[in-house]
Amino acid sequence: MDDIFAARLMSTSLCTVTPDTLVEEAAKTMMDSDIGSVLVVDEENHLEGILTSTDFVQIVAERQPKDETPVSAYMSRDPITTTAQTPIRDVADSMIEHGFHHLPVVDGDDLIGIITTTDFAAYLSQARTPSPT
Repeated sequence: MDDIFAARLMSTSLCTVTPDTLVEEAAKTMMDSDIGSVLVVDEENHLEGILTSTDFVQIVAERQPKDETPVSAYMSRDPITTTAQTPIRDVADSMIEHGFHHLPVVDGDDLIGIITTTDFAAYLSQARTPSPT
């Protein structure tokens, strides 16, 4: 696995929102796209944060008026990221260490992809030969 890099597993079809997007709209985007997070970017596609399904637990628990609350109120700011050239073992270690299910992939300041636990599962299901039954 040391010769396999983040670029091979990352998704490049990204769902992004701005910091001003309302959480209701972000939730609808996540549900419509069947994804567990949206990436929060500025006008230049620079990563500003990430909003995950876990964040919605806090939103519901605090009972904030969903139609008036922007994503910026709940997103994780300055998220930990990786690069396309990072070995996937290091990516997995970082995700486990921090308890993440989503890790944005950047090239300098530019957002280029995301790696999720689903990406790892899909890769492993393709990479391993099934055990004999």
